[in-house]
Amino acid sequence: MGRGPSIEGRKNAEDAKRAKVFTKLIREITVATRAGVADPAGNPRLRAAVDKALSANMTKDTIERAIKRGSGADGGADMQELRYEGYGPAGTALIIECFTDNPTRTVADVRHALAKHGGNLGTSGSVAFQFTRCGELVFATGGDAAAEEKVLEAALEAGADDVLNEHGESIVLCSPENFETVQQALIDAHLAAQHAGVVMRPNNRVEVPAEALESLLDLLERLDALDDVSEVSHNALLPSEAVE
Repeated sequence: MGRGPSIEGRKNAEDAKRAKVFTKLIREITVATRAGVADPAGNPRLRAAVDKALSANMTKDTIERAIKRGSGADGGADMQELRYEGYGPAGTALIIECFTDNPTRTVADVRHALAKHGGNLGTSGSVAFQFTRCGELVFATGGDAAAEEKVLEAALEAGADDVLNEHGESIVLCSPENFETVQQALIDAHLAAQHAGVVMRPNNRVEVPAEALESLLDLLERLDALDDVSEVSHNALLPSEAVE
């Protein structure tokens, strides 16, 4: 009788996944530092990146090294922030955010992933008009009316633009400029977000034909696996069972 994966094998797989997450977070911290100042207290974008890294259990020493790299104090590579726009299966609109020290490699990797799944790279502005840049904070409220009301009251008092309740989640939306204020107000209200950040949110979602869904999910997984890719936004309406 065959045996399942060994404990060591599972641990190695988990370590590899953790390392990939850390690679993305370190690049995000590096770029955020380069775009502002090396002090999280005076750089909201860096503070958000550091908070995300701490939530992923990254050590403070690793975070400090990433900040030094971004400030140039540690002789870091020249990291750049790039955005690619394109189409996936069934014409799904995609915005692919990247942090890279080698744009030639990155665009080749992104183009290959798209082509392998029936998509293609578009020109700048080809799909961006289908998205709105906004602050987004997601809370697991489980459809509980009292929990939803608590999020709603705290968010609106903090100046959020809207709160949506769907799939057992309360989604707080605000302007990018107001994101830090809203986030801090919700933290002060003892509300812990599952996800928080400034994102490209689709204006409308489109249904994906069943025959194209698996290919789209494979593409999203493939893009996420690329070290240089930090975030992928899309306008596909995925069935709840396909959403992590």
